Parts: sequence; C-alpha cells; structure tokens
Amino acid sequence: MRAIIHVDMDAFYASVEQRDNPALKGKPLIVGGHAQRGVVVAASYEVRPFGVRSAMPMARAVKAAPHAIVVKPRFPAYAEASEQVFAIFERYTPLIEPLSLDEAFLDVTASVGLFGAPSDIARRIRKDIADELQLPSSAGIATVKFVAKIASDLAKPNGQREVRAEETVAFLAGLPVSRLWGVGPKTEEALQRAGLKTIGDVSTKDVAWLEQRLGTSGRHLWELAQGIDARDVVPDRAAKSVGAEDTFEEDLVGVEALKPHIHAQALRVARRLRRAGVQGRVVQLKLKLSDFTLLTRRTTLREVTDDGQTLYRAALELLERAHEGKPIRLTGVSVQLDEAPPQLGLFPAAPPRTAKLNAAMDRIAERFGSKAITMADIAGSDAPSDDAHRSERPVDKTPPKR
Repeated sequence: MRAIIHVDMDAFYASVEQRDNPALKGKPLIVGGHAQRGVVVAASYEVRPFGVRSAMPMARAVKAAPHAIVVKPRFPAYAEASEQVFAIFERYTPLIEPLSLDEAFLDVTASVGLFGAPSDIARRIRKDIADELQLPSSAGIATVKFVAKIASDLAKPNGQREVRAEETVAFLAGLPVSRLWGVGPKTEEALQRAGLKTIGDVSTKDVAWLEQRLGTSGRHLWELAQGIDARDVVPDRAAKSVGAEDTFEEDLVGVEALKPHIHAQALRVARRLRRAGVQGRVVQLKLKLSDFTLLTRRTTLREVTDDGQTLYRAALELLERAHEGKPIRLTGVSVQLDEAPPQLGLFPAAPPRTAKLNAAMDRIAERFGSKAITMADIAGSDAPSDDAHRSERPVDKTPPKR
C-alpha cells in the first residue's frame, strides 16, 4: 500500500507578494502583466469571489474586479521561494515529482517509519512551510496520485484531506466526470450524452460498454473511477530541451525590432545549457502572431553547442526565413538536448575559442546579474534578462491532463 502526498501551494505567486508586502495582505490582488493583452498569472483568494482566475485575460479580470490591486510578476522571488519549498520536501523523502514551481507529488511510503503516518507527514511539511516561509499550502493524501491530487484541490485553501484506500471509490463517486484525468470538454459531453454525469456513474458501467463508446480510453477512465492508478512518483524527469520565450506588451513588426529579443533569448538558453553542463544541435524558433497563429521553425547544426552567438545566428536565419512582416506578440528560442555521447578522438580537442569568453561572462552574470555584461544590441533594448526568468526550469514538469 503506497502513501502519496500531493502538496500544492495556495495562490503561490500572490501569496509571495502578500508575504513580501504586508500592505497587500487580505487585499484582492492580481499578479499579471499588461492590462489589455496580458493574462492573470495568479489571483489571491480575496479576489476570486469576483470571478478572477489564473490564465484569465487581464482586461477581463480588471473589468470583473476594478478595485483589485495589480502587481507585475517577480519571477526571481517565486523561483527562490520554490527552491525553499522543495528543500523542505527533501527532508521527508527523496521521491519528489515536481509538476511546476508550486506543486509536487511525494511518495512517503518508506518515510512512515521515520516520521509517522502519511497525514502527520503532510501536516509537518505544511507547518514547516508556514513557519519558515510564511506561505500557505494544501495537501492531499491517498494511495494513488490521481486521488491525492483531487484531495488537495478539495482541501484548499490552507488545508489537507486524506482519502484512505477503503474510502477511495466512495470519495470519487459524487464528483463530476470532468475530474477524471483525460476528460476534456468533448469527452465530458460524450459521457453526459451517455448518462454518465459523475465518476460513480462511470465506475458502475461495464468496461466493454465504455470501450465500445470511448475506445481505449474507456478502460482508462473506468480504472480511474475505481481509484486504480499504478503510476509511480517519478523524481525530476530529465529535460529534453531548454528554451526561453517572451510575450511582448505591444506587438513588434519587422526583423530589426525582433533581433534584440531573439538575441537575448539565445543567450539565456546558452547560459542555462552551460549551467546544466549540456549541449544541443537542434535549434527551434517559435513565433506567435498577433492573431495567435503559432509558427515554429527548426534547424540542425553541424556540431553540438552551448554558445549563445551560435544559437543566435541559427535563430536569426530561421527568423529571416519565417518572418512575413506580420505583427508578432511572442518569440521563443529553444534547443533540443543532444542525447548521444560525444565521440572521443585519439587526442583531446581544444576547447572552442568562445569557451573562455562564455565562462568569464557566466562568472560575471552569476555574481552581478546578467545585465552586468551583455551585447550592445540588447543593452539598448527592453529585452528581458535571465534574472527575470529564473522560474524557467530545464525540467519536464508537465502535469497530467485532467
């Protein structure tokens, strides 16, 4: 019998802002960008009764809660708080699967002998976070990941809920089918048409009946409805790519206007590659037009690299080929990591001429910030620095779809 805890920080970015600025405590707070084109990054619980939610367009959020206080996101502060939260997790188990900066699954099966019952461990973790970081969190405790995630959702804010193995089916039965992982609007509509409105309705149906109507996902949904979820907690899966992207407050037109941003993104990616000790050869450029059309272009370099100028030249070539003169709202540069081990020759190859320069720039950036030394075209632009994007981790933390 496994013991799995899902810990989720409550309104994480907004809670960090309220902690760091006591004047914001208890106030309706929106963390977000441009009032007309940005999105809500986080919404405090005080502003949620007005219908404001994360990922909502800022224009709609401000209209729904005109009295709310709006602050711009401070990603370095959130990244630092996240590192402190995960350090607390590590006191209780090494089996931690991050889903994002502010939530994770913890397998504490082997920790019970040291720290007590799973619910006690969750309580200790939340107390440590509250006492040391002055931040609220919620937790769900169950024998499977799927149920632990739902339990933490229902425990919010600042609470915890345990679902014992023998309680699992009854706990799930009354919940809407939309709570099942993998059920989107179309599947939910199909289930509703079939008379299946709750998870309990799905659990009582014959598997063959579900498979006939839903294909292979029929069995998957039936197993979830029964509380069957064999997936393990997988600690920090290795990244497959490293990237950086920015959404502009105003659309940009023309290659010249985009160059400093592409350059800055290439340098940010290169710094992260060197920091992680990895390299890549497949460079991808991402462009989002003002009408939200998404364009991606990629090229493969002859040699693996972690050099920002090399990445910039490749991305710029892709930009010049892909750009059609239309307004651009977002650009991004990413590098697919090279998984093949380097071939060793009889004599070790000399390091590239840029290696010493990159190492020196990295040391300066680490000590004084990435804006302390940069390229001339970036220095005169408003392209964000790497310091403002510490939350962009080169780790796959995509949560399962629900």
